[in-house]
Amino acid sequence: MQKILDVVERVGNKVPHPAMIFVILIAIVIVLSHILYVTGASVAYQVVNPETHKVEYATTAARSLLTADGIRFMFTGVVQNFMNFNAVGVIIVAMVGVGVAEAAGLVDALIRKLVIVAPQKALTYILVFVGILSSIAADAGYLVLIPLAAAAFISIGRHPLAGLAASFAAVAGAFGVNILIVPLDGILTEITNDAIHLLNPAISIGLAANIWFSIASVIMLTVVVALITEKIIEPRLGAYEGEHHVEAGEGLSADESRGLKYATYALIGVLIFIGLLSLPAGAPLRNPDTGDLVGNSPLMNSLIVVIAMIFLAMGVAYGMGAKTMNGINDVINAMTKAIASLSGLIFLLLIISQFLAYFNYTNMATLAAVSLADILKRANFDALWLLVGFVVVVMILDLIITGAVPKWAIFAPIFVPLLMKLNVAPEAVLAAYRVGDSPMNSITPLNAYFAMIVTFAQRYQKDAGVGTVIALMLPYVIITAVIWTLLLAIWHLLGLPWGVV
Repeated sequence: MQKILDVVERVGNKVPHPAMIFVILIAIVIVLSHILYVTGASVAYQVVNPETHKVEYATTAARSLLTADGIRFMFTGVVQNFMNFNAVGVIIVAMVGVGVAEAAGLVDALIRKLVIVAPQKALTYILVFVGILSSIAADAGYLVLIPLAAAAFISIGRHPLAGLAASFAAVAGAFGVNILIVPLDGILTEITNDAIHLLNPAISIGLAANIWFSIASVIMLTVVVALITEKIIEPRLGAYEGEHHVEAGEGLSADESRGLKYATYALIGVLIFIGLLSLPAGAPLRNPDTGDLVGNSPLMNSLIVVIAMIFLAMGVAYGMGAKTMNGINDVINAMTKAIASLSGLIFLLLIISQFLAYFNYTNMATLAAVSLADILKRANFDALWLLVGFVVVVMILDLIITGAVPKWAIFAPIFVPLLMKLNVAPEAVLAAYRVGDSPMNSITPLNAYFAMIVTFAQRYQKDAGVGTVIALMLPYVIITAVIWTLLLAIWHLLGLPWGVV
């Protein structure tokens, strides 16, 4: 295994700069789109519209980027493609708050406090568990927890890339499950019910339809990811010999302790403020039409802003208490420095945004998804093997369609009725989708945050590249995919309840 991963890393790091990789992919998409267009490639299928919740009959044909319309799209869409790429705004907004916290010394103090309080043997498990739960705050785990985990590892003399890998596997590779109801559950449940109603309008499932399976998955994945980190990843990486200073065993000074106390007061203040804006009936952060707080609500849609506010307030309060910040100029300079540090990443995201826009324009992802689904549907497997085959197909498609909602909108109308006819509960199909949708997120370059993870890795290992990250993550992908699929199969065979229907 170690030799294979070393080869993967060497080969992966010999490829061009990630920006050039996506330029090459853009060229491939342009040529392939025209070939598919000329050959008349198309698919007909049913799809659930996530906005109207209606099942629609659709036909999708390949679109060429070398036609007059395609060329116009490539020339006129550059700016809009970049503006529509949500990851850019999320990263910049989050870093405004996180940058202040880092500059003030809050992040370093929190890490050392965590190391002092948490038993070292439990640190990996704690970080992985928090990473899995971070999906309740949308993409905050990518931006906050992953760099924090790397720094926490180095603070106790462990390799920072092991901390980065463990947290990335938790945040990305287990994104589909949680011990709580998260915003994604609401969307996936609605699409599932629309697909169920194609066969039986009298049946519906609730938000907690997968809660028992999700809780079991979280516990299992926490243990598995932590063990992979400690038994495979860390031995392969060896001792860290980089330039970063290790501060193992250092306690907190009186100023730092006072800063943390002030930061705690700031956290409480922000939470009270957000609570006043969201908890009362008719509060502005509730859904104005339904009054819901979870699901499609202003609160859930602004969690990154809330995270940024929390770190900004805590960073300023810590700086005042620890005497590391002397005024508003220090705060603004910290924000400016944090955003300036993103310049290389923003350029890369500009290229990636064009690739994704071109790829979506050509309809190649939909063609691949429907074609693979049709192949599996015609395979005539029994219920268990159809569930397992479905997981495999979703994993393959996740390499090119990273969004959980678009894939489920295509797959649900096909597989939910099909498996219901084989006496498989619709909540089992949704559980299978969660298993297939997550593990590949940590190795696909189409993950909007993959490039950012490579940037994080380069902080500790200057020659780190795409190959480094893929080699780090492959053991997590393979092992969690196999064990998680086995858990799904055992759950199905034992007839255990998937959740609260």
